[in-house]
Amino acid sequence: MQAEAKVAGISKAPWGVAWAALTFVALAVGFDKAMTAPTEATMGNLQRVFYYHFPHAIWSYLFPYLNCAASLLYLLWRQRSPERAARADAFAVASAELTVLYVSVGLATGMLWGRAAWGIWWTWDARLTTYLLLWLLYVSYVLLRRFAAPGQTAVVSAVLAIFAAIDIPICYMSIRWWRTQHPAPVFGGGEGSGIDPTMYAAVWWNLAAWGMWGALLLGARYALERRRQRQAEAETRMLLDEVSAPMLEVTR
Repeated sequence: MQAEAKVAGISKAPWGVAWAALTFVALAVGFDKAMTAPTEATMGNLQRVFYYHFPHAIWSYLFPYLNCAASLLYLLWRQRSPERAARADAFAVASAELTVLYVSVGLATGMLWGRAAWGIWWTWDARLTTYLLLWLLYVSYVLLRRFAAPGQTAVVSAVLAIFAAIDIPICYMSIRWWRTQHPAPVFGGGEGSGIDPTMYAAVWWNLAAWGMWGALLLGARYALERRRQRQAEAETRMLLDEVSAPMLEVTR
């Protein structure tokens, strides 16, 4: 357990413990606000799913851009500064996995909402299709990192990340560009959009709490990936030493 804490960087940084504590407090407050918010007139208590669907959907649009930025930095630094490139690559891996997690929750909660609102679990409208495509792209990224042959994995993954990020604005704007079964934007959707002011606390508390949770997981996963990189480098050096030792004996 102590080793796992060190991997996450929490045991080495007091701010990590403080951030984790604040995150759990925020999640608890967010849950309380979601459960005690006024009951929505048409959907009843199932509308409370929105307080979890909305934050995960919003943050699932941010993590791909972090992944894209880290991938671009990796490609920029891989020849000039291998150490910086390794850090950028580790951050890209962490943010890609967070993207898969948050999009998965967004899809699951959206399907629950859709079943109650439309009577169906799924429909191939523009928003849902582009959001599913986002999930498939980043699942492909994670599978590529895990199962591709070593050597050019990081480079190929970085290129995939750059192209995958193109789907974000398309997905976000789909309900503005096309007529979809998905509801119009709740915030900034024009006349008639928005929610009752008494529900604001539940929305903003959960948006902040799940953002803090994502940052906590991102930092922990980044630290784990950096540890894996250093361990792989140490094993490579050890293997090279074992191979070069007999050759040095022969030359003597």
